[in-house]
Amino acid sequence: MPVFKAPFNGYSVKFSPFYESRLAVATAQNFGILGNGKIHVLELSPGPPGVTESVSFDTADAVYDVSWSESHDSVLVAALGDGSVKIYDTSLPPPSNPIRSFQEHAREVHSVDYNPTRRDSFLTASWDDTVKLWAMDRPASIRTFKEHAYCVYQAVWNPKHGDVFASASGDCTLRIWDVREPGSTMIIPGHDFEILSCDWNKYDDCVLATSSVDKTIKVWDVRSYRAPLAVLNGHGYAVRKVKFSPHRRSLIASCSYDMSVCLWDYMVEDALVGRYDHHTEFAVGIDMSVLVEGLMASTGWDELVYVWQQGMDPRAS
Repeated sequence: MPVFKAPFNGYSVKFSPFYESRLAVATAQNFGILGNGKIHVLELSPGPPGVTESVSFDTADAVYDVSWSESHDSVLVAALGDGSVKIYDTSLPPPSNPIRSFQEHAREVHSVDYNPTRRDSFLTASWDDTVKLWAMDRPASIRTFKEHAYCVYQAVWNPKHGDVFASASGDCTLRIWDVREPGSTMIIPGHDFEILSCDWNKYDDCVLATSSVDKTIKVWDVRSYRAPLAVLNGHGYAVRKVKFSPHRRSLIASCSYDMSVCLWDYMVEDALVGRYDHHTEFAVGIDMSVLVEGLMASTGWDELVYVWQQGMDPRAS
């Protein structure tokens, strides 16, 4: 399976929603603490080496996350450690990029998510405790959502409702928002420790998963959230990212500071259905292809990006 070696530590990996062979990787120098960043756009190929870099963009600060546009096949949005949000057109050479740059967040921008239903707007989540809503054609953010009492690590759009999103925070809460409402519509005190990630089920728009410093993943139904639908135990350290499969209703992927990537079926008793130990440092980025069922990618602080098919060894050539 293809492996790409980046010059910096990996933070995030995202498959293109338009091209099944394309993915973007966000990286940061010195583990994201101090230094530059780099965005890599990679192309998969059937023959060796299996993956090649088509273009890359240097940044003056760490890149913590990237998200592909859902309306323009060459455009991606990046979340940076200096509080900026930058838009790149991968069809243009690096000197012509970024094509837009927004500087509003007061601290590191930790996640970015493009709206999959409206396809005209995106969310950013920041360590300044806020979430911001943006549109491509606006010179400034449309709205700032301020309720969390600590860093917001991720904000994710609902896959069916274009006005609804969820946010995961270090204040140990998961919040549900509707951009038409003045404040959050639901507060779920999901964990006793920081919530690092969240994602919506792609087949049931009332179900979400959260992952936490407490080493667990919890699955929630917003219609009755006093207790989780499932609690998934198996990681040895904080669970950095959680992602629902775009192809199977009950399948969840996760990655952790224990250096592993895990696959779970939250609807069965023995929920852990796959474990991959290919990374040699913190595994912090995970994605599952919308276009190719079973195709996964991960990245970590070992500066490596792995792309593989579920059930196969990511290290196998």
